[in-house]
Amino acid sequence: MKIISMIPARYNASRFPGKLMQDLAGKTVILRTYEATIATHLFDDVFVVTDSPIIFDEIINNGGKAIMSKKEHECGSDRIAEAVEDLDIDVVINVQGDEPFTDKESLTKLIEVFKNDTKKEVDLASLMVHINEETEINNPNSVKVVIDHNNFALYFSRSVIPYPRDKSVAVKYFKHKGVYAFRKQAILDFYRWPMLSLEASEKLEQLRYLEYGKRIKMVETNVQGVEIDTPEDLERAKKLWK
Repeated sequence: MKIISMIPARYNASRFPGKLMQDLAGKTVILRTYEATIATHLFDDVFVVTDSPIIFDEIINNGGKAIMSKKEHECGSDRIAEAVEDLDIDVVINVQGDEPFTDKESLTKLIEVFKNDTKKEVDLASLMVHINEETEINNPNSVKVVIDHNNFALYFSRSVIPYPRDKSVAVKYFKHKGVYAFRKQAILDFYRWPMLSLEASEKLEQLRYLEYGKRIKMVETNVQGVEIDTPEDLERAKKLWK
């Protein structure tokens, strides 16, 4: 099984433009993420795929591998799909460019999903982490996921799901971490499908897979890390790096 990692990287992020080129302990956020992914030694190859000459040059000039997108894309999955269309691979893992604390343990769990899926019932796999702080549960930037008894995703939302109407019921809340592992065909299918209403409303690309009937296996991880969505997140990351 040939497994690669793709790191989609946009320069003009809506909440924090240029965040991937911000300094994190002497190196840019995107370079930190790329090096952390390489350091896992889990992949046959690792690429940054971007629409930005600045990010492309940053990776290439530091001895890495990068691919320039040929088209404009709405989301990271589309960007990856274009890049892998002609590659001879089985599984591609999407590591978000703003995840410099990407860890080997979590990625290994994703890879094991496909190694153990002999019947090929899983189209893609992704990570989730248990959360219990009310501020995070209620934060629309913290995407929640609900799962069935086999850990397949039922729905993702920026809202509080499940809604705690009965406060006496013990409910675990899971935050979705934006790291995906795709079978090649699943991401190519995604690329060809038009966006539907749930994805358009929530602005969550993973909902496109659910709307078209793909199965997403969720894997719990204990590694929280820091996703850099805001300048405040960057400051937290700097402290954590030390």
